[in-house]
Amino acid sequence: MARLLQAPFRIGVDVGGTFTDLVVLDAAGAVAAFKSPSNPSDPAEGVLAAVSLAAERLGWEPKDLLSNCGLFVHGSTIATNTLLERKGARVGLLVTEGFRDSLEIRRGIRRDVWDHRAPFPPVLVPRYLRLPVTGRLDAHGNELTPLDPATVHNALDSFRAEGVQSIAICFLHSYANPQHEHQAAAIVREMWPEIFVSCSADVAPIIGEYERSSTVVLNAYVAPRVVPYLRALDGRLAVLGLRHGVLLVQSNGGTISVSELGDRPVQLVLSGPAAGVGAIAFFGRDTGADRLVSIEVGGTSCDVTLSADGSVAMADQIEVDDYHLSVPAVEIHTVGAGGGTIARVDTARLLHAGPQGAGARPGPAAYGRGGEKPTVTDAQLVLGRLKPGPYADGAITLDLARAQAAILAHVAQPLGIGMEEAAAGILRLVEQNIQHAVERVSIERGYNPRGFTLIAAGGAGPLHGASVARALGCKAAYIPRLAGVFCAFGMCNADIRHDHLRAWLRDLDEPGGQAATTDAFATMTAIALPVLAREGFSGESAICRKGLDLRYVGQQWTVAVETESLNPGAIRRAFEAEHERLYGYSQSNGQIELVNLRLTAIGRTPGLQVPPPQADSSTPAPRETRPVWIDDKRGLQPTPIYDGAKLRPGQTVMGPAVIDEATTTILVGAGDRLRVTDAANYLIEL
Repeated sequence: MARLLQAPFRIGVDVGGTFTDLVVLDAAGAVAAFKSPSNPSDPAEGVLAAVSLAAERLGWEPKDLLSNCGLFVHGSTIATNTLLERKGARVGLLVTEGFRDSLEIRRGIRRDVWDHRAPFPPVLVPRYLRLPVTGRLDAHGNELTPLDPATVHNALDSFRAEGVQSIAICFLHSYANPQHEHQAAAIVREMWPEIFVSCSADVAPIIGEYERSSTVVLNAYVAPRVVPYLRALDGRLAVLGLRHGVLLVQSNGGTISVSELGDRPVQLVLSGPAAGVGAIAFFGRDTGADRLVSIEVGGTSCDVTLSADGSVAMADQIEVDDYHLSVPAVEIHTVGAGGGTIARVDTARLLHAGPQGAGARPGPAAYGRGGEKPTVTDAQLVLGRLKPGPYADGAITLDLARAQAAILAHVAQPLGIGMEEAAAGILRLVEQNIQHAVERVSIERGYNPRGFTLIAAGGAGPLHGASVARALGCKAAYIPRLAGVFCAFGMCNADIRHDHLRAWLRDLDEPGGQAATTDAFATMTAIALPVLAREGFSGESAICRKGLDLRYVGQQWTVAVETESLNPGAIRRAFEAEHERLYGYSQSNGQIELVNLRLTAIGRTPGLQVPPPQADSSTPAPRETRPVWIDDKRGLQPTPIYDGAKLRPGQTVMGPAVIDEATTTILVGAGDRLRVTDAANYLIEL
């Protein structure tokens, strides 16, 4: 097989909690997918092990594979896990005198306004490490009081004594003028050159002191662990033969080189799931629909992303474990609904599924690694949707007896019901959680999911896709043949992306406003294009898109609008249309103010072309028949099992049926019709 591969290759590597997924695409569009056990204690070793496995299976040496690679894209959860596991650096924060407690005061906004007792997560920088610095700017960036270097020196002496490992700087109004922050950073680097230092004006130059301080603190918190890892991995792969630097998937769905990322690893907090953007863009053409919502269900969680009219929903403010981040990010809603989600019965004899998960170790009871609690994977196995035996090239083996024992002991017997009924109840709860997650990014954002096609991806997603799509009223469910390596494949179709932001608080209709805004965007473009050029993109492959954050005067939150025209009338019409869609109303004569200017600089990578196998209109024959629980009405019944590798474009399968694919398993409901698309993927017509 290897000698049939045509260089240059594209390689996408997605490091997950259980497996590291690696996809190789050659110049002719041939695809090879691999799964290798992750190494949480040393993610770099997990990446190198996946590369070695792929090279071995393809008959190459790792050096030959990498030296013929023109695009190596890496997505990782290391930044996210550093935060979630509280394994970040000891951070010292320099603040404007008098604003020492802004980080801890937060905004006073609670997710549940009726719950006044639930504590916020512990602040990452305790008060004795939040030290004031003399110096003050006004809201326009004019200096009121010069920066006092002595106060910076005194703070650094205290930080040294307390064992600080990383320093964050957030001064009042630095979005308007970063001069004081940069002066303080220069003093830090002079006195303490080996320490990481982050300025809020560089990481998140936005209006809102709490938002900037939270973001820069999180950046400083993860930087000492993430940045050395990325630089070391980049160097190790270069030694092994990689000629081009590693590209990293950012939270915005685009990629960036290690060198251009610099000391801003906070941009990687959604690195893994955001890679689904590239996959949605590729598979979206095959679905024949322009409104898509994807569920990517792995071992631990389900990530939901919405794409409408070719654009994936974006957010400029996100929360990770209740910590605020102001970075451009794909709007992904995550719920604890994966193959390893644990089911339990509480003291009131109510069944629960999640959010707790079994993880990679010990994993579901069926793995035989010491896990005893029932999970979604155990339920699927008990209901016959999964087959006992080896999976993922023998990396795991599913034991039916262990799964049955776990569900009997922890669910069926406490509830006084049958084993299959208990397993089906677990799946109903999980699918309801997934349904609510989809509604969160659709209905709550002004979209009706009935007009969407649901893409079911991840190793576990295609087992739930048809059921969830039916509950939502979606047009159809679409399953990529490479669903189990969805994000790794998407990385190979990702563009370079840099987001530039400038605070711009002024009235939309003020005299001379259009000319000033045009000049500001010209300045931002002059900064953005050289960055793309350094990464090898210029001319038609370098694209800059303008965006605006606007609001009616008096509103707290902004509405994002993308428009090429900077005419105030055109901006007003675009804003009012979006405001109407989001909130159901607009003010025809309302006073609108610009809050931020956004420039998205994109380096276009060549589009993927994956040739499908030859079409076949014959009726496919099942590989076997086994009892499978279809739904509550039909229960267990003999169900045909098809080998996905033998299905060709043009063929159809009537449900109920199960399709076994290399990286996933697909359940086709009773009465549903599965059609193999022209690109050899699966469309389930409900």
